[in-house]
Amino acid sequence: MTGRSYAQTLRALKESYRRGHDGSTVDEMLARLGEGPALFTDAGATSTCEDSTCEEREGGLCWGYERDCTEDNRLFVPRCDGSPKPWAQTMEGKMELFWTQADFGYVKKVVDSLAILCSPKGKIAEGASQLICSAQLRYCRARNLYMDLRRYRQMTEKQGTYRSFLEDIFEEGEIGGNCELDINRLRDNARHKSPLQSWYAELGGYSSVDFKVKEGEQCDEIVTRPTVFIKLDAVVNMYHHFCDFFNIYASQHVNGSFSDDVQIVIWDTTLSKEFRDPFIETWRAFTRHPVMKLAQFQGKRVCFKDVVFSLLARMQQGLYYNTYLTPDCRGSGLMQAFTKHLVPRLGIPQDSRLPERVRVTLLSRSTKHRRIVNENELVNALKTVGYFDVSVVDYKFREFPFLEQIKTSHNSDIFMGIHGAGLTHMIFLPDWAGVFEMFNTEDPRCYYDLARLRGIEYITWEKGDKIWKEAEGYSPTSGNPSPKFTNYTLDVEELMRLVTGLGDRVRERKMERHAHSLGLFTTS
Repeated sequence: MTGRSYAQTLRALKESYRRGHDGSTVDEMLARLGEGPALFTDAGATSTCEDSTCEEREGGLCWGYERDCTEDNRLFVPRCDGSPKPWAQTMEGKMELFWTQADFGYVKKVVDSLAILCSPKGKIAEGASQLICSAQLRYCRARNLYMDLRRYRQMTEKQGTYRSFLEDIFEEGEIGGNCELDINRLRDNARHKSPLQSWYAELGGYSSVDFKVKEGEQCDEIVTRPTVFIKLDAVVNMYHHFCDFFNIYASQHVNGSFSDDVQIVIWDTTLSKEFRDPFIETWRAFTRHPVMKLAQFQGKRVCFKDVVFSLLARMQQGLYYNTYLTPDCRGSGLMQAFTKHLVPRLGIPQDSRLPERVRVTLLSRSTKHRRIVNENELVNALKTVGYFDVSVVDYKFREFPFLEQIKTSHNSDIFMGIHGAGLTHMIFLPDWAGVFEMFNTEDPRCYYDLARLRGIEYITWEKGDKIWKEAEGYSPTSGNPSPKFTNYTLDVEELMRLVTGLGDRVRERKMERHAHSLGLFTTS
């Protein structure tokens, strides 16, 4: 960074994150961004601008985290009802709070907290390194990263083969780069050290090495393809796993590139090299290459040219598992953009025919618990509604491939089911749709908040005297009574009251959207 002070470099770095985007619709912006450059090019969002002009483009619509993006030009605006107090003094302040908690304002907070922890000793193109991280090392980006994994098997076997997130695995000199390390600044970001909250356990031992990280005797393997490291939550549970995907998408915004020519590496400190994921098709939205695991590099000194350490699923006040949402607000633009990013990249079509019909999809369960005892009776009643097209699905992976599940969900106007991870499919519902959590099993916030993020209408069962347990349920771990471990019978008339009311509102929104698409009327 010859001739440039630390403050100047950091300012240029942050300004390059905030360059505005021109465009008129989210679909056009996403299409253009999807064709953008690979990660970490010198002209990209994380560039220090040493090799580029960092010119800022005049606005049009923008995401909201760009420096010259005004509130009026933000592509998405959340909606809030009720009183602003005690959360804010004005309704505008309440909307801004929600935007900061769960929208592109969250991305802006990450960008604003970026700091250079290790400054390159020369030119990056010649093997000098760089480490840039957000507050508490929740997101990091590294250039020319050196990683010595020759002790990987020994370390893993010593601490237990099946532990996925071993901490402090690197000794002095085993992870780092050819750069000037600000050790005090690094150590000041240790407060969130935890497997799924930050990268401090992995990068806290980052050190300065005295050799250039490039071709040569110090590197047994050189990874030139831009690399994204991610630590995963529970891959068998759609709700938790899609929190991983959502944070990868948010990280793409922080990094400024949506290229799929990247290598995703699962940071999993076991010996297993095999990656299994029931939602494996979803990775196509982020990479065209097979997903790898860290164990595939064991026994080697690996030099990575360009690396992002992604935002994680269980960060404190993170996205979306631990997100605190301001009451009476909904419609996260970040979540809506996430949906619009996934659907075209996964090739999911929307059947726009018959706008006057309402497609009702009931998610059935063949599990031991949380089944609807009188499901057939409820379905037969729903089929008597003249404008309903009713389908019953059971999303078993062996019988119902995941992309087909998404297609079914995306082509549903009402998606309904009892509390469970399958309700995460609401992410893929069209914007006019509604979701009905038929019984929330006394866990009222989980899918209600996810629907608020997605910006779609949510209803749940209202009358406790109109639903009956099959038997008392008990948690297999604690032995305590739990409403999640039994089955239920629902009153038919009450269900019809709820679903037909939702259906009327959904049909109105759907037909209005259809009329807009045909140009039949416009709003000022």
